[in-house]
Amino acid sequence: MSITGGLQNYMHGHDVLPSNMDEAQTHYTYKHKKQKHSNAARSGQTDITFRHVRRTGSNLTTTGLLSDGNRVIITYPNQEQDSRMGPDVPLLNEYKQEFFWKRFPQTVLGGPRFKLGYCAPPYVYVNQVVLFLTPWLFGGIATLLCQLQLLQELHATVLSGMLMFGAAAGVQALALYAARRSGTVERLGAPNILVDEEEVEFTHCVSPETVRFIAPGKRFGLSVVLHTILAGVLCGFGTWYVLLGRLTALYGSVGVSLVVFVLSWVTLCIAEYSLIVNTATETATFQAQDTYEITPLTRPLYIFIFIAVDLADRLLLMFGVSAGVAVCNYFIPSTLGVVLFSISTGFLLSLDLSQVGTLCRGPRAAFGDHGFRRGGSSPPPPRSSFGWKLGCREMLLYLSLLLVAMAEAGVVHHFLGSAQSHSLVSGPQAPVSYLLLVLFCLCWGLREIQGAYVLGGVFLNPLYPKGMSSVQTFKQRNRGLYIAAAIRRVLLYIVSPFAMIAFLSMDKSLQMLHTASLSVGFTRAFRVVWQSSEDALLQMVVVVLMRFAAGNNMLLWWDNLGTGVQLLLVGLLIDRLTQFFAKLKFTLTVLVTSWTEKKQRRQSAGTLLALNASLCPLLLAVVTLSALLSAPLLPLFTLPIFLVGFPRPQRSWPGPVGTACPCPDSIFYQQMSGSLASALRTAFARGSLGSLAPGSHFLGRFQDRMVWIMILERGYGYCTVNIKGLELQETSCHTVEARRVDEVFEAAFERPERLGFTQGLNLHWGNALTPCAALAVRVYSDARNVLSGIIDSHDNLRKLQDDFLKALVWLLLRYCVQKHKGFLWSSEEGPGVGGRKSQSSQLAHTTCNQPPEAVMVESNVSSLRFRQDSSSLTSFGDWSDEDDLFGPQPARRTVALVTAEAQPGNSAMQTGASLPGSVEMDSLFENMALSALQPLQPLGLGIGMPVVDKGCNPEVFRETPGSLPQLNFSCPQSEVFNLPTGWRTAPLLPSRLLQLKPLFPEDWFRFTLGRFGPAVQGETPEDMTKALKEDEALKELHAQVALSCLISLGAESAFTSPSYVYRLYCGDVPWTEGLDWLSSSKELYQLALRAFRFSFKLLFDQASLGPMESAEELFSTLEEYERDWYIGLVTEKGWHDSVLQEKPFLFSLGHDLAMGTYTGRVLSLQEQLVHVGHLNGEGVRGQWANLSWELLYATNDDEERYSIQAHPFMLRNLTVQAADPPLGYPIYSSAPLHFPCL
Repeated sequence: MSITGGLQNYMHGHDVLPSNMDEAQTHYTYKHKKQKHSNAARSGQTDITFRHVRRTGSNLTTTGLLSDGNRVIITYPNQEQDSRMGPDVPLLNEYKQEFFWKRFPQTVLGGPRFKLGYCAPPYVYVNQVVLFLTPWLFGGIATLLCQLQLLQELHATVLSGMLMFGAAAGVQALALYAARRSGTVERLGAPNILVDEEEVEFTHCVSPETVRFIAPGKRFGLSVVLHTILAGVLCGFGTWYVLLGRLTALYGSVGVSLVVFVLSWVTLCIAEYSLIVNTATETATFQAQDTYEITPLTRPLYIFIFIAVDLADRLLLMFGVSAGVAVCNYFIPSTLGVVLFSISTGFLLSLDLSQVGTLCRGPRAAFGDHGFRRGGSSPPPPRSSFGWKLGCREMLLYLSLLLVAMAEAGVVHHFLGSAQSHSLVSGPQAPVSYLLLVLFCLCWGLREIQGAYVLGGVFLNPLYPKGMSSVQTFKQRNRGLYIAAAIRRVLLYIVSPFAMIAFLSMDKSLQMLHTASLSVGFTRAFRVVWQSSEDALLQMVVVVLMRFAAGNNMLLWWDNLGTGVQLLLVGLLIDRLTQFFAKLKFTLTVLVTSWTEKKQRRQSAGTLLALNASLCPLLLAVVTLSALLSAPLLPLFTLPIFLVGFPRPQRSWPGPVGTACPCPDSIFYQQMSGSLASALRTAFARGSLGSLAPGSHFLGRFQDRMVWIMILERGYGYCTVNIKGLELQETSCHTVEARRVDEVFEAAFERPERLGFTQGLNLHWGNALTPCAALAVRVYSDARNVLSGIIDSHDNLRKLQDDFLKALVWLLLRYCVQKHKGFLWSSEEGPGVGGRKSQSSQLAHTTCNQPPEAVMVESNVSSLRFRQDSSSLTSFGDWSDEDDLFGPQPARRTVALVTAEAQPGNSAMQTGASLPGSVEMDSLFENMALSALQPLQPLGLGIGMPVVDKGCNPEVFRETPGSLPQLNFSCPQSEVFNLPTGWRTAPLLPSRLLQLKPLFPEDWFRFTLGRFGPAVQGETPEDMTKALKEDEALKELHAQVALSCLISLGAESAFTSPSYVYRLYCGDVPWTEGLDWLSSSKELYQLALRAFRFSFKLLFDQASLGPMESAEELFSTLEEYERDWYIGLVTEKGWHDSVLQEKPFLFSLGHDLAMGTYTGRVLSLQEQLVHVGHLNGEGVRGQWANLSWELLYATNDDEERYSIQAHPFMLRNLTVQAADPPLGYPIYSSAPLHFPCL
């Protein structure tokens, strides 16, 4: 790779360093750069490490090591350029094309590197050719001896296998010797990928460096032994399978036999080379790194399977069938026993057996909180809801169903099983067959009317409520559908299983249970009855209709299969047909939109359409083969070039469920996951989301939130899903697709009732998203307002001072009440402040002892400590800067961190681990450049401030808490409202306090005292309350503390600047005389900060809704703030905790530096309608298969590549986001959520 390409890569923010990089050639010495493949060097890179970095205004980056040692850094942008959106976006990066055309021949040939980007000595190529042709040499020798009749076929097979075994052992021994000769390479200092390349000099043909380059060797000794043995076995079986005599007898032509012989041995050489010498990266890359060295086994496995077909046809098939028949004959001799055993095991296996293990560990283990370690948490189960956990009620229901089913099956089979007629019309099965037809029609019809569309999403459902913005109105209009859904649930989950069991129990083919196929068929049939009742009902209806169509005619080939096998074949056919039509719809979408969508129309679009039209039979064959193999249909680069992808699990991704790239916005998805799971439970039970199957995908939309739902498991009465949340910071591509999603949902839910046939069609039928239902979910509604005219109004700012004092007085009196009741722990008692507890211990005690409505507001300092200890809401124990492109980054100290460190008691504040390449910014300035910051005054550092000689002025308070005069309260109850002595030691002039005394709201103080008095002593007599109000010492105490806080915050004069208000709200208090005193008292500082935030919220409400009309209204408003509101900053820990605790309302003040405006953000927790639609699962699997191939094999990590651009029909950008990391980047992913759906 040239230096220009390398710099281009780093300028783009991502790079893949291939194993062979170009470098200038020195005289007489051949050099190249390669990854370290020795055992010692690779041992530290066995496990893949992915790093996720969310940078401000930058990119979301994922770094990892591929299976061949290459390093890949996958970058996804937060801000994509609109100018790059369109058909001219490159499919493959220019600087990756050379690397791709080096890697692709290696994959085709199994590992030999015949195409290098540098000048290598000839023996490097010669050695690879010799090793590549070695199996053919040994096989050719054995074949020649066999053809000359010097050896028999078996002896020739053994000879070639032994020779290959010896050669493989020699290669492994040579690789081990070269690794030991090279020694262990130790890197000093901080590693960097720019120098993380080992220079190898080729000195001669068998030097350790040359051997390590050609044959890197294995990591594990077990792999050495296993792969060596397999190499010998593969060569022996291959020699036996492609003997010329056998091929000539098969094809009857020497020429054809020679062609097949040559091609077969080329295939064997490719498999042997990847198994023994060097393994190439496969196009079917599933994981980024092959930890256990499984990739070398894939090609030999294909050959073994191919050879095993011939062996099974000759030797193993009859043995397997005979063994199955013997098991059925000896272990289950009675047909009645087969029926009862199949019913019981099928029912038990269809239940959620994961709850059995958690039941033994306790009820909390089933739905424990997994936190953000894996990106999600499970919702707590409702205590009174049925089915969320395995309890006595659930066990009783399941046991009753099992006993009734077994009793029914036993009675029906015993009395009616032998009386079955050959004609379905006249036999005992006839009534049950008609009942199944009726049940299917009813269940299907009742399910169809539950959704927004009917008949496959083509026509709008006239019965579904539309244009409903209110949740209550929607529920009232939906009552009729609720009744229909309840009837369907009874028919589908209670009546249908027993009807199907009766149909199977009296079937005549049970009398012939002496074949393996019938045993397997009926075992599956009795299980599917419970596992998927709806699918089983459809399959039985198809079998019944075929029998009705045949009438009295006998279809020997069909009837001889038996009902169990018939149901198995019908189920397989329905599944493959469903996949075929879904893949065909996806294919047509890609084909049509590649021309109709201007931004998707590339220069080659016409050519590709013409090729697909001319090769239409081949295209249909590819789609059919993909459906038959249940493999994803892979559109190469999401172009109309279709390939059959490699079969993958339904979930498409390896690793545990719940991996995500969390960020502060993840808490909104975590909060709504519990309520969404409850809503999904109801929707699944009602059938609103259609027929459920593992691997189904759904998309939910509410405001700026996008929820991706995937069905992981489905059984009788339960479902397991994974909920993912997509990013809230919308990019240009995200916005285009989100707008289309909104249009699709608006056409289904938000339009008024329609009239006419054409207006009832789904105009977005070709879209990957089909709207299903609107679910009522408790979520936060996000409202943002520009505060121009409110925060800069002089009238409002003048009133802010009075509201601050009233709020502070209310909080001080409430603090005394809580302290008296034991909700707070005193920390200011005793002389001085040395006995004060730490802030963390205060918060811990407060959390443990106070009720939910008594939640303290954390200051900017506490939020800073939280962000440093648990940055990005996850653990950074594994973070390091070893993968930083530009070496270790120096530690950065933000303005707020300097402020926090400057305050007393914060000198030991620990700084959390920094993210590689990220800029640690405080929340106040997270969206601005450092150059845009206004110069701030030193915050409590005492640098550059006017000198104050506190020792020369006798009027300044210098008393210690022990020398303060004793307070003489006139009322005995006043002691309850006494404040800590340390709060009276503000170093302020008495004259200043006396001058500001008229600002103290005496009437409000007496009113508030009268309201809090009964809360302390219960039914307080009126004379006692009057005595409290007339206690002058108590009033002077609270006035002194309140006015001292006012002066310490620099608010003794009216607020005149919005910027000053914003800084105080954020806790960024400018230096004043009393700031050190106020900061030293953590509880008082918290109360003062909270009082100011309350006063600003009062300013906001009064400017919007009008002034407070009475003291009673103000008192109730402050109570509401304390009970139902969190008023603070978005980045504080309290904001995060309040969202998860579902605080009804949250308020935050922000500053948009780009626009120069101040903004208010209000979150309201309420039940809202979340629109949910069904996605084309085959389209999702196909795009994910292309994503895996494109990133893990072609390493096409361009952040603006074509396959990640917005596609309004395929929802390509959203689909890429929803993939599991490191290829996707959902900001939230829940652990598997199990919930009932009966």
